[in-house]
Amino acid sequence: MCGIVGYTGAQQAAPILLEGLRRLEYRGYDSAGVAVHGGGGIEMVKASGTVERLAEKIDGGAAMHGVCGIAHTRWATHGAPTDTNAHPHLSEHGTFAVVHNGIIENYAALRAELTAAGCVFRSETDTEVVAHLLERSYDGDFLRTVMRTAARLEGSYVLGVLCADEPGRLVCVKEAGPLILGLGIGENYFASDVTALVGRTKNVIYLDDGEFASLTPESVTVYDRTGREVTKTVSRVVWDLEAAEKGGYEHFMLKEIMEQPRAVKSTIAPRLRSGRVELDIGWSAADMASFRRIVLTGCGSAYHAAVAGKYVIESLCRVPVETELASELRYRDPIIGPDTLLIAVSQSGETADTIAAMRECASRGAKVLAIVNVVGSTIARLADEVIYTHAGPEIAVATTKGYTTQLAALYLFAVWAAEGLGRIEKTRYNELVAALSALPARMQRAIDLNTHVRYLAGRWHGQGAMFFIGRGMDYAAAMEGSLKLKEISYIHSEAYAAGELKHGTIALIDEKRLVVALCCQTALFGKMMSNVEEVKARGARVLAVAPEGDRRIFADADDVLFAPKGEELFVAAPELVPLQLFAYYVALENGCDIDKPRNLAKSVTVE
Repeated sequence: MCGIVGYTGAQQAAPILLEGLRRLEYRGYDSAGVAVHGGGGIEMVKASGTVERLAEKIDGGAAMHGVCGIAHTRWATHGAPTDTNAHPHLSEHGTFAVVHNGIIENYAALRAELTAAGCVFRSETDTEVVAHLLERSYDGDFLRTVMRTAARLEGSYVLGVLCADEPGRLVCVKEAGPLILGLGIGENYFASDVTALVGRTKNVIYLDDGEFASLTPESVTVYDRTGREVTKTVSRVVWDLEAAEKGGYEHFMLKEIMEQPRAVKSTIAPRLRSGRVELDIGWSAADMASFRRIVLTGCGSAYHAAVAGKYVIESLCRVPVETELASELRYRDPIIGPDTLLIAVSQSGETADTIAAMRECASRGAKVLAIVNVVGSTIARLADEVIYTHAGPEIAVATTKGYTTQLAALYLFAVWAAEGLGRIEKTRYNELVAALSALPARMQRAIDLNTHVRYLAGRWHGQGAMFFIGRGMDYAAAMEGSLKLKEISYIHSEAYAAGELKHGTIALIDEKRLVVALCCQTALFGKMMSNVEEVKARGARVLAVAPEGDRRIFADADDVLFAPKGEELFVAAPELVPLQLFAYYVALENGCDIDKPRNLAKSVTVE
């Protein structure tokens, strides 16, 4: 959730660090701070609120002098979002400054130990114990002191450390959180997200858990836990800063909704070769046949993609498929072994609960396939095989193209696996490959069909609560549509399987309440019409999502959004597009901060 940036070079550090923090604002935060080595020691400035408030305090960085520093955007976990609790944190006598992402689980015991030894704490955070531990164990060796301190920490932590005795040098460590090194000429960087670096360098190194790095303007050296030097591969970032800008749209979210046809094409097109799905997964048909069941896991929107994927994989592959919230799976005693394939879904590849669930299942012998967007992310590295979505950078906190490209990847896997298992006839296989090839155009059609969505948002934005209903894959899409609305408009919204209405939920339906009914599956259309009539009989209003050209829906719905016709197994992706637009325009009508909704963060790297 939090963001980290570090810089060492020949330029003034503070303006560069502020630039990096601005690139990380989309992750969600409530305070920010900068520490710079100015030659005479460490200077630090912090501010609750926005990065712009911090920038005002330091005159855009001009008020802080020094060519080496660290910076942070914090999302409060331990202690309120105040100036004092903001990062960085200084040690007692100012020898060390520390920024930290994650949670130190044994901080209470460490704080009690340090307090008993006479240490005075200034903040309520778990991070401050790290700064004091560093100073208490410092023996003149910067790197070894950081290593000794890290060995005492339990939990998830990414640390960036500045030492008053070594101007021009930074040390950082990664343990269960994202950290990337950026390589320049006469300057080097670290950051928790590559977005903070691409304006400065395209050459990066992805650190693994348990690795430390020492950075000076002329060198970057990586070490393992024992202090042994590690040789790392330098990767090249393939997208540029322009790709992370708004491109003329009012918000990143709207831009990213409109980018979905291209993003889905980027997921699908490289995997369709000569009329076949080719995933470059190193498993044979025999390997696939050895999996007696498949478990899909993720959090938030990734979990909703998994739910939609379950229907498609089970339908085509005829293998039992389960979906599990990663935050639940990690703490269960699951019946998982070598005959289980775990598919872990994550946009960032750094979702803490999903990483923990992967490790738990892998320890029991399961094979792991990851579906992620970020190349080199923790989930990608932990998995046995990976399908990258190639969605490009997603800046808005509420995912749009991240979700639909995850669906596209799951569709590809389902068709690929069904053929490998011999569960699909050639004619049907060809139909599905054609449908996959047509999906980007279908996504564009979903945008083009719903130019009236802004009018509908203006009509319904004043609702105190909304309900989304659907059956089968429509229910999976309803879950995501409901989440989008509540995330960015702050309207209470819930999704229900339509058949469950009469089992309690219908008690909440009252006069003029808006119910969004997803009716995009031919076989279930009649059943959905019965549910629509149930809520209409109780005074509700209905906004339906229906197939393009199907006039039957107008008999009962008050308003209609349209999903383009096509392969019904793949309907969850295009039918979600108008619901994304509806959520966006409702939030716009309500004056909400769409790209950075309150209390939310892009990458949830802690529990």
